[in-house]
Amino acid sequence: MRWSHPTQSSAAASDAFRGPPDMTVTATRTDAAYARRQTQPQSAPPAYGLDRFTYDDRIVRWFLVAMFAWALVAFLVGLYVALQLIWPQLTFGLPFLTFGRLRPLHTNAAIFAFAGNAIFAGVYYSTQRLCKARMFSDLLSKLHFWGWQLIILSAALTLPFGITQSKEYAELEWPIDIAIAVVWVGFFGVNFFMTLARRRERHMYVAIWFYIATIVTVAVLHVFNNLVVPVFSGTLVKSYPIYAGVQDAFMQWWYGHNAVAFFLTTPFLGMMYYFLPKAAERPVFSYRLSIVHFWSLVFIYIWAGPHHLHYTALPDWASTLGMLFSIMLWMPSWGGMINGLLTLRGAWHKVAFDPVLKFFVVAVTFYGMATFEGPLLSIKSVNALSHYTDWTIAHVHGGALGWNALLAFGMMYWLMPRLFQTNIWSPKLVNTHFWLATLGIVLYIVPIYVAGITQGLMWRAMTQTGQLANPDFVETVRALIPMYVLRAIGGTVFIAGAALGGINLYKTWKNRPVSYEQPVVEA
Repeated sequence: MRWSHPTQSSAAASDAFRGPPDMTVTATRTDAAYARRQTQPQSAPPAYGLDRFTYDDRIVRWFLVAMFAWALVAFLVGLYVALQLIWPQLTFGLPFLTFGRLRPLHTNAAIFAFAGNAIFAGVYYSTQRLCKARMFSDLLSKLHFWGWQLIILSAALTLPFGITQSKEYAELEWPIDIAIAVVWVGFFGVNFFMTLARRRERHMYVAIWFYIATIVTVAVLHVFNNLVVPVFSGTLVKSYPIYAGVQDAFMQWWYGHNAVAFFLTTPFLGMMYYFLPKAAERPVFSYRLSIVHFWSLVFIYIWAGPHHLHYTALPDWASTLGMLFSIMLWMPSWGGMINGLLTLRGAWHKVAFDPVLKFFVVAVTFYGMATFEGPLLSIKSVNALSHYTDWTIAHVHGGALGWNALLAFGMMYWLMPRLFQTNIWSPKLVNTHFWLATLGIVLYIVPIYVAGITQGLMWRAMTQTGQLANPDFVETVRALIPMYVLRAIGGTVFIAGAALGGINLYKTWKNRPVSYEQPVVEA
């Protein structure tokens, strides 16, 4: 089965998204280098002067399975520390089971293990199709996969034992930081950019631009935030940052905010622009809007980090500047959300019976909610109430579970029949997973929103004589216990849905053919 794919940029974007990729793809070649090569003798020239090649889907399968395995680890550790807020005795007196040790493990597993492997699966699959080229090096792909899993394992073996830099989202010590830089730049980055250099499709679809922004910016953020001086007195895994005081805090939240921006946002937007039109079998609503979305987001997002440091030692002008850039983020973020939802124009009837589209629609909706709330929380008068409270926790999980997790699961279900070359074992379980995930997110974030606002109001409450109405911190803790119970229930429901997804993934994998077909692509 073939469909023609012209190289003219005016048609490439919409033509690339008419539906799922076919077993054989035909594209026209007009470049001079290819014409010169065709004048040389060949033993078996392909028909119509086209190259024949196969995509590397094995690496996508690896990352997809790793994504799900680490997702369960991240979710279960998160549930365990959530239960500790209700029953502190669950630490059993063991230091490596305390909240302060396991919470960084939970965040690193959720961000870099679950979301990271989801990003790599989506990027490796879509980049090959959008470039009409196999990944540059199978060896680099394998080194990337195993290197990243070893990094995650190293985090699991160090964070619970207090080996940490004590920087949020950047807790890992310097030997692991060096490994991250090597794997991200040397394996992933080189493989990606060399694939772009060898692409057969002249036009670079907007998803590729989001991937480029991710790879470049994360590398810069990681390197500069982790410039440290190692200490070799008695240990090889201790270091101190080269920055000090407010400069260290400023650098940390330049990194911390943009880790969310360029690890949990831009790559997932690229995946949205690829997989949502594929699943809906509709071209993206407005390609021009997607370009505006990209450039405005990339320019504005990088400057918004200071809003994390309101009411601290950071100079007031710097936090005000961060607030202004954060407010400006409303426009491009909602432009992207609207573009995603309107891509379903003419296909909304499919959402009723296609659970993959349900995952995508709710994910994009949560993206809109999170990107509305983020600028809202950056406003100083609002931040005065929300700062240091569980409101921030609710905001983060609305984005991480609602946007990242649901988009990753939707992508997983869309990829499963294509990667394992068999039907999904149980479409009903996919639908059940969706509803359990959605219900679990709601049961999780709503009580924590209430808890956060309650915290803020209790902390600032004053008596008629001008004294704190709740001078003992434990009073606010007691008031939040019922909300923590509801959060744990919501997390349990969400994990139950993920467990059903795991069963479906395993059963589908088990029904795979004895050997996978290698679809030959012509381009």
